[in-house]
Amino acid sequence: MDALTGYFLTGLAIVGSFATFSAVQRFFAPKEEERPAIGDISDLEGKEVSVFAKLEGSKSFWDQVDLFFARSLGMEKKLVESYMLLGRPTNTDPIRMLHVKQIMAVMLPLMMFLAGDSLYALALAPVGFIMPDVFHYSRKIRARQTDILRSFPTFVDLAALMIESGLDYMNAFDRIVKIAPVKTNLELEVESTINEVQLGYSRRNALRRLSVRTGLQEVRSFAGLIIQSDELGTSLVDLLRNYSADMRFRRLNKAEKLAAQASTKMLIPLFIFIFPTVFILMLSPMIYNMLTGGGMPF
Repeated sequence: MDALTGYFLTGLAIVGSFATFSAVQRFFAPKEEERPAIGDISDLEGKEVSVFAKLEGSKSFWDQVDLFFARSLGMEKKLVESYMLLGRPTNTDPIRMLHVKQIMAVMLPLMMFLAGDSLYALALAPVGFIMPDVFHYSRKIRARQTDILRSFPTFVDLAALMIESGLDYMNAFDRIVKIAPVKTNLELEVESTINEVQLGYSRRNALRRLSVRTGLQEVRSFAGLIIQSDELGTSLVDLLRNYSADMRFRRLNKAEKLAAQASTKMLIPLFIFIFPTVFILMLSPMIYNMLTGGGMPF
């Protein structure tokens, strides 16, 4: 095989792998629902998607490459959502996240090619493209959501206590954030919600934006309870106390379920590591004596 044929097959493998990756991703991606009215949850997403919209008028070649990858692979909305769920860190943005994925899509097949000297290793470019999502961004998002859930029941209890003492729920949230000795991810998100209300957002939209930024069903239900209380005029204190008790009950059930699964999960290391070692220690003297003609040990 001459060099020209090798280069052609390499390019064909890269293009084909990316095309297959794009087709599979689009096939399994959920259908986009009709966007709600302006001023609703989509308002937050629209402002973030404009990060990629700014690249449309750019004359830079690399900006156009970024825009092509983001839109042809359907990554634009996913990158924006991942950036929000990460807590909008200041050291990155959706475009930089895309750059990391592109770098990994080049580095992984290149390292495999240098190690194995096979041009077909370049077909691993899609694997490198999704590696940051699987091994980095998803892990950080789960850690952040776990941190939010850890302090969320206490936050709900404090809110119910302050509302019962006569404060409005938004003032209660503000007081909780101010008295917190260390601001966790939950306090930071609540503080952002308070700032949005002060900037002119309605409380309803600010609470919905809070649920979008955290990506947690518990926070979404919490926002729904407050909105329902505002609309129906029901007692918010009773709703929050019942909701906090329900969250603790569900967390206790989850802990009991994980404890019950621990004994079953222990069977795997037992069968793989412990039982073979025990059998070797017990049977090796007998097998050694039989092989050397020493007979059965008694």
